[in-house]
Amino acid sequence: MSPPRQRARSVHDKQLRKVALLDAARELASAHGVREVTLAAVTAQVGLHPSALRRYFESREELLLELAEEGWGQWRERLVGALGDARGLPPASIANIVSDSLEQLPLFCDLLTHVVLSLEGAVRLERARRYKVAATAAYDAMTQALAGAGAGLGVEGARVLLTAAMSSAAYLFQLSRPSATLRRLYEDEPRWAHDALRFHDQLSTLLTTVAVGAVRQG
Repeated sequence: MSPPRQRARSVHDKQLRKVALLDAARELASAHGVREVTLAAVTAQVGLHPSALRRYFESREELLLELAEEGWGQWRERLVGALGDARGLPPASIANIVSDSLEQLPLFCDLLTHVVLSLEGAVRLERARRYKVAATAAYDAMTQALAGAGAGLGVEGARVLLTAAMSSAAYLFQLSRPSATLRRLYEDEPRWAHDALRFHDQLSTLLTTVAVGAVRQG
């Protein structure tokens, strides 16, 4: 553990400390999963007393929600960048691009589960509003990019596809990171692991089906 550090005094020092806390939470969540992130572990990694975190974030939930908000921007950047100027892409290609963009963001996929279950409902109204504004801006940008790139997908179809992508990625990510007990169980019953551990393939197959249906309905 790092030795306790002096309290940050200047605005610049406080911003550096805030970034350090986010980095620590990101590292711990990536290594052990979001559910295992605690205030004590985060502050210990930075060299602070747990009570000091509240000078930068009011709670563990607010700290993790900050990472989720960051994740929305990263997803938008990857997805919109991957689509580029493409036009007339078939459903399977669109689904694969969306799946690729989420596979590159495992922490965000993990956070998507916890945002709904515990994070956004446990912070102050204005903090929840700021998260929703950022998430909605990213969602709208991706909707427009998908609607323009997918053959016959349209705006409504793009929205359906993104909704399916968020919910499926959150669920499939949890399946793809089994506990020690489940890993042993999958060794005994490999057929169960076959579906659980195929994050990208499963997600792409599901999203292809959704995209095909959205195009037909459109």
